[in-house]
Amino acid sequence: MESIPKDEIFKFNDDTLQYLRKQYNLDTPGRIEEAINALEEWIKKQSHFVRKEYPRDYLERTIIISKGSVERAKTKLDKICTFRTLFPNFFGVHDVTSNEILEDLYGVYLPKLTQDNYRVYFLKNKAKRFNTGFMDFYRYFIMQCEYLQSHDYCNGLVLVIDYTEANLLETTKWFNLVDLRELLTILKEGYGLRLKSLHFLSESKAVETIVALFKQVLSAKLRDRVNVHKTTESLHEYIPKEILPIEYQGQEKSLLELHKLSKEVLTSSEFSDYLRDMSKACTDEALRIRDNPGDHTSSIQGTFRTLSVD
Repeated sequence: MESIPKDEIFKFNDDTLQYLRKQYNLDTPGRIEEAINALEEWIKKQSHFVRKEYPRDYLERTIIISKGSVERAKTKLDKICTFRTLFPNFFGVHDVTSNEILEDLYGVYLPKLTQDNYRVYFLKNKAKRFNTGFMDFYRYFIMQCEYLQSHDYCNGLVLVIDYTEANLLETTKWFNLVDLRELLTILKEGYGLRLKSLHFLSESKAVETIVALFKQVLSAKLRDRVNVHKTTESLHEYIPKEILPIEYQGQEKSLLELHKLSKEVLTSSEFSDYLRDMSKACTDEALRIRDNPGDHTSSIQGTFRTLSVD
């Protein structure tokens, strides 16, 4: 692509495209096109891929989030296609307009990037009860990740979770570590999302229980980048005010406004059609070429490793 297209949700720094290409030695003339061509040719040769054609912008974003490596991009594409086959309950088109959990969980990608081109995902939990667990939110989050993959151009993610209004004991009660581990595996190995840091906002000591649950599925390196903040001012030491929503003493629209916009975009007919189309990007495991024909787990080898960070 010559430039990053304007987007309904995302904004970009003036130098985002060149910054990331240069960071991964893809800024010389013809280099990114060469990388995309190589990835396209590889996809065509994968007998187990149900879908063999992708937009070139999509493939470029895949290479960028793979730290500029075509080999990593191959692995990432193979993983996400495999996960759509193995974990179909996470994917697809979902009616989020009637999803009760989204009335109390505001999860949004903030519009502005950090100076080093990381995207901030901000989640506010104000729920008092979770009668059906978190799976409906996980599905919505996967829809957001599909949008990220097709529209964003970033270095990775910074995750912020605000528990200041949440019932932490109720939240802990409904956590399912299997679902959480599978979700984080899809994010890391399928979408290739790189977490730079993780921030929890709460004055309650009970947040330590939540942090402990997350640390069970995080790598040692990322566990060292988990921060607990008792005040918004403490969060400002890591995330600039111009990025944060106004209720966090920032300069961006309110989290509720951003949440409503995100739901509108994700439930549009255009994006619903996109999700249906991407559901075809799965695998036929019977056609996968394996080193060991009797091994039906080779395609997801390492699936349940802890989430790591680059």
